[in-house]
Amino acid sequence: MKETLREALQQLIGKLQGWLTAIIENIPNLILAILVMATAYFISKYISKWVYKLVKNRVSQASIANMISKISAIVVVAAGLFLALGILNLSKMLTSLLAGAGVAGLAIGLALQGTLSNTFAGIVLSFRKKIRIGNWVETNGYSGEITDINLKDFTLREADNNSVVIPNKMILENPLKNYSLTTKMRVFLECGVGYDSNLEEVERLTKETIANKFDQIEDADDVEFYYTDFGDSAVNYLCRFWIDAESMLEKLRAKTTAIIEIKKAYDKAGITIPFPIRTLEFNSKLELNKVGTSKEFSEN
Repeated sequence: MKETLREALQQLIGKLQGWLTAIIENIPNLILAILVMATAYFISKYISKWVYKLVKNRVSQASIANMISKISAIVVVAAGLFLALGILNLSKMLTSLLAGAGVAGLAIGLALQGTLSNTFAGIVLSFRKKIRIGNWVETNGYSGEITDINLKDFTLREADNNSVVIPNKMILENPLKNYSLTTKMRVFLECGVGYDSNLEEVERLTKETIANKFDQIEDADDVEFYYTDFGDSAVNYLCRFWIDAESMLEKLRAKTTAIIEIKKAYDKAGITIPFPIRTLEFNSKLELNKVGTSKEFSEN
């Protein structure tokens, strides 16, 4: 028993001596590896700040800029780690780390497929010049002002001041109409006038009223006016004109102003905007004949 313990102790001491010898022999490599890791760490901090400033000039969202700068720092530190392991001749450990990282990345990617798709979609949206915070857009059945674009979702504030949060991937996969890309918007106005109205006078008065109210319309001829059909109670028309606007709110305000001014002008000129009317005719003579005939039959 004592001999067995003595042999085990000798083997342990031999192992420790071997490790100590290996450490002493690899002290230069160890020092070099530590220097490489320290250098990679400080370089990563510098690279992170530089990337943040670079991205911040192109992306207004701080969350996107922070994420990209952190990713750049992680890449630099990871490169330093792999280089340090190579200096220490730990190639097998390096291979194991790469294999483990690949398997872990695959598992994480499958588990967080929806989250990662929203994250990458948020990055893509942040670099699109035609989509910026403050723009008035319409997408996925919602219309409003862009208030935030982050790594998860896309936030709109509608005209009624309600916020709508939409996943980034839905924005990227569906059409988006941006009203703020142009400085002009066209207003459509549909109405109808009574059949007893002078249609030429209605056209002239409508175009002049709109042209006089909006400064950006230089002449009444710039206002488009078309009669569309003979309605049940009125002759219907379509009026179109351009205004200087970049959001739907400005367009709605302009349309409201045009409706108010046209109504005032029509009232002053005696032009009616009829509401739906239904006329019922009763042939009283026919009814009397029917009543008389029924009495004759009853007397007979």
